[in-house]
Amino acid sequence: MKPSFPTLDGVEKARKVIHPYLPVTPLVKSELLSQAFDADIWLKYETVTPISSFKIRGAINAVSYAKEQAITGVVTSSTGNHGQGVAYAARVSGLTANIFLPKPANPIKAKMIEAFGGLITEDGSDIDEAKHLAHSFAEKNHYYFIDDGEDILVMEGAGTIAYEISSELDNIDYLLVPLGGGNLSAGCASTLKSLQPQAKIITVQAKGSPAVTESFHARSPIERPIDSIADGLVTRVPPKLALDVLLKFLDDAWLATDEDLLAAVHTLVASAHVLVEPAGAAGLVGAWNNKHLLRGKRVVLILTGSNISSQLLNRALMTPPLIFN
Repeated sequence: MKPSFPTLDGVEKARKVIHPYLPVTPLVKSELLSQAFDADIWLKYETVTPISSFKIRGAINAVSYAKEQAITGVVTSSTGNHGQGVAYAARVSGLTANIFLPKPANPIKAKMIEAFGGLITEDGSDIDEAKHLAHSFAEKNHYYFIDDGEDILVMEGAGTIAYEISSELDNIDYLLVPLGGGNLSAGCASTLKSLQPQAKIITVQAKGSPAVTESFHARSPIERPIDSIADGLVTRVPPKLALDVLLKFLDDAWLATDEDLLAAVHTLVASAHVLVEPAGAAGLVGAWNNKHLLRGKRVVLILTGSNISSQLLNRALMTPPLIFN
């Protein structure tokens, strides 16, 4: 039986499941950002996984469970990165993967899902409509539905990021985590609070999709429409499990404008020589807009993915960077 909340034991088990497919990702101190912030700034590179995103972690953990249950196929909904992770995990596990993407789908992420063997259905006006369609399809075909936001195995898989960070770095003051549906931030918050209780965990979500952030501050679910270039930072309906975990473990939740996200993509290219998608730059935006809180502190930013189109990258490079402008 699955636990109702993520546990450190579950995260440790997830790490053992994931490790054969994914070695520990790099954790690197950024000298230029540290100087700019007058702080100790570290970057966790989730951009170097086989799918160029952290989503591979929870997907492998959940798909492995489905295989143990003798289920032949998995289904999920996604804006792209989670779908890639499920498709990849299903391929290495010998299962079929049906991925439901809202319209219009990110073309780069859709191509990658297909490259990993995923079967795409593009339907629904947003991620929550696609999720409803995917869930119905899974029930009809007796497949395992992997719910990004409500599946404890996905959350514990994502929590392995915080486990790796804590294993390498002591005395963390702040961990800044990009926020979409909340699985990553919930998994990381519960894990890091178990290992380094003094650390503050803060999420950063797109201002054009503030549902989970506003729900956290209101201490109650709030639906909000979606209007952001950062498809990895959006959700209309806050997932109940993720929100419950965030309400217990999260310290604060901030928002980032699309313009600042583009500027942060440019900043990371210039200052750290790393490519990220707008969602992957959210932590840097939150840090820069609240740098007075971080002075003299040890801060870790999770760079969640690098699946960015050439058009969006061009926009980012045309946007003045946050720093070193």
